[in-house]
Amino acid sequence: LCIIENEEFGPFFIHEPDDIIFPLDSNEKKVVMHCEARGNPAPTYRFDILLCLLCCFFTPHHHSLAVLMCFSWSLNRTEIDAEADYRYSIYDGNLIINNASVTSQYGMYQCKAENSFGTILSREALLQFAWNGPTLSWPVYSPLVFPEIIYSWVFNEFPSFVAEDSRRFISQHTGNLYISKVQPSDVGSYICLVKNTVTNARVLSPPTPLTLKTDGIMGEYEPKIEVHFPTSVLAARGATVRLECFALGNPVPTITWRKINGNIPKKARLRKSQAVLEIPNIQLEDSGTYECKAENPRGGTAFKGHLQVYSESEHALIYSCFISLCHNGVCSLLAFSGTKFIGASQVSIPRSWTVLQSVWILLLRNNTLRIVNSSRADEGSYVCRADNQFGSAEMTAVLWVKDAMRVELSPHRVEVTVGESVVLSCKATHDSSLDVTFQWFFNQRPITFQQDGGHFEYIQTVRSKESSTVDLMIRNILLKHAGRYGCRAQTSADTVIAEAELLVRGPPGPPGVVIVEEITDTTATLSWTRGLDNHSPISTYNLQARSPFSLGWQTVKTDPDPVTGDLESAMAVRLNPWVEYEFRVVATNAIGTGDPSVPSRGVRTKEAVPSVAPANVSGGNGRRHELVILWEPVSEEFQNGEGFGYIVAFRANGTRGWKEKMVTSADSTMYKYRDETFPPLTPFEVKVGVYNNRGDGPFSKVVIIHSAEGEPKEAPSDVKAYSISASEIRLTWKPSPGPGRPKGYEVCYWKDMEQQEAGKKQRTVKNETTTILTGLEGNTLYQFTVKGFNSVG
Repeated sequence: LCIIENEEFGPFFIHEPDDIIFPLDSNEKKVVMHCEARGNPAPTYRFDILLCLLCCFFTPHHHSLAVLMCFSWSLNRTEIDAEADYRYSIYDGNLIINNASVTSQYGMYQCKAENSFGTILSREALLQFAWNGPTLSWPVYSPLVFPEIIYSWVFNEFPSFVAEDSRRFISQHTGNLYISKVQPSDVGSYICLVKNTVTNARVLSPPTPLTLKTDGIMGEYEPKIEVHFPTSVLAARGATVRLECFALGNPVPTITWRKINGNIPKKARLRKSQAVLEIPNIQLEDSGTYECKAENPRGGTAFKGHLQVYSESEHALIYSCFISLCHNGVCSLLAFSGTKFIGASQVSIPRSWTVLQSVWILLLRNNTLRIVNSSRADEGSYVCRADNQFGSAEMTAVLWVKDAMRVELSPHRVEVTVGESVVLSCKATHDSSLDVTFQWFFNQRPITFQQDGGHFEYIQTVRSKESSTVDLMIRNILLKHAGRYGCRAQTSADTVIAEAELLVRGPPGPPGVVIVEEITDTTATLSWTRGLDNHSPISTYNLQARSPFSLGWQTVKTDPDPVTGDLESAMAVRLNPWVEYEFRVVATNAIGTGDPSVPSRGVRTKEAVPSVAPANVSGGNGRRHELVILWEPVSEEFQNGEGFGYIVAFRANGTRGWKEKMVTSADSTMYKYRDETFPPLTPFEVKVGVYNNRGDGPFSKVVIIHSAEGEPKEAPSDVKAYSISASEIRLTWKPSPGPGRPKGYEVCYWKDMEQQEAGKKQRTVKNETTTILTGLEGNTLYQFTVKGFNSVG
């Protein structure tokens, strides 16, 4: 990267922060978020932490499919004060977090770089905390009751709310707005409204625009369930349960519900175009597996989940069972009613558990018992029990320990050229009793095969009891497909991700900003910064220019010629003076020619003496004693400066001195000179030159132009008339002798009893000596005159 020390410019990122997953059991309690930027003046850095409670953002799924996600922010951007908070420090733009804690440091981080010319924000990077090593978890879900938060969406302006139907669905679990098969009527601005039913407080998100792409037609595809209830739902008897299920597809899918091995309770109601199954006053007999199915003419898909209803003692509501710490085989159990602590008890743990660590089981904040480094010896039934003075409750879970799955993604690193294809193969070796599912990712984002223009294809090749293989084919590769690809294999026991790197060789990227450093009347010295070579060295640069007189961008001559790939400066030559140009640079490598740079600012070359003479000098005709001189005007592109005009020079053929006349209008195309002394058709030598404020330019070649001729002096002779019919007469005559050649003849005719002034006139074509008069009255005597005419008279 070439930086001109004296040239000031705004900041740009060299490296932006990446998402980080920090291990909770790590001995090192320091996290480093990387950020690097360049600029002149050198940028200063600030980090903002985004504490995400609720926010709104827009994620396009397809030109006819969209998902709107709704949250809001407790702190829109809370600036980190590294001087006041000892946990943070900033070094060379990097943010260092000391004694990282999930309770205070979890969140979205963003780096801001700014100087006197501007401010830029990096991508948002998520800092998460997790456990290392093989782990098992048992989630204990809270009962699905009426929420205290209600989500709705405003369309364009308040109070116009989005009406939910078979195409549109608002999840009351996440707040997301889903739109299946987007239509032109959906285009507009969306605002998320979050209402607290306890306090009646309302919060509105910033507006999010939804636009509809028109560059393609969405084909039909099978349903895909985007919203569904958990696979295991635990609910207290008497509560109201709402199970959500919504699918995207084209045509719009139809949702149906059923209960496996039983009937859906009669008291159940279907809401929101059957996307919500609501069961009020739920009882023990309502427990079971429920299935929602989405179907359209292209196919169908289903989701199943188990609903477990439990009863409670009259005085105790046990929502969750916590194991906090285990010492020497004995664990303490804490029982909560909602968020209120109501009692504690103890339970015995198998002796084999004590050999791993003195403290090795933690109960996480999400109601989960976590067993680190599990083994076959941990298999068995586990009971979570809690009691107090009002009663007791317990729950049993069965644990099976399976061999860890191994995933191999090959090739691990591959280089391809734009337009080629490649296949990535993902092989998972797993326990024979487990089924495995796969998902492909590109730069940590799931690949949506229906929406990627046919570049990606999911191929399932081999599946056996202990191993499964799937392939990802990437066709007609583009530069944007370069990056890291991930294959995630998932069973009911564990999830493993393998990654591979794809490098794409292609034409170079656009060079950096083009600067015009020096300008003369015919040259311009340009400089630029190197763009991406896309894994193939840049061989040459082409300089292109555009002016108001050119047809688009034109490649210009350069010095040196050619401009090799190691240069970042060159001179454009053979430019026209006093013309405003824009310049751009295009790079070429062995793969091809890349996109051009952003055009430079417009600059005008300096003035110079005109160098182009008028073309096609001619003349003649005009009135008697006139010399008419014509020429094609010189284009503004070649006038070379202000004060442009013409010098008309002429002399009678055979004389020595030139008469010169100045024509000050640059658009003039004619000059007339009148002199009563020269006879008609006098030959003149004529030339036309140019001038501007810088001086006189060249003359055109000398041409011979005659002055105007005289009018005919004698009348035609031997005029004769012949009757052809009762209404037609034919006239003939001989041409006029003497000077003043006629260009045609005019016939005047009238009835014998009328005056000549009342007669009619008819002219011949060119120099014809005969004509026919029509439309005459029969048996009538007519008189005639014939006279010649030319341009003079």
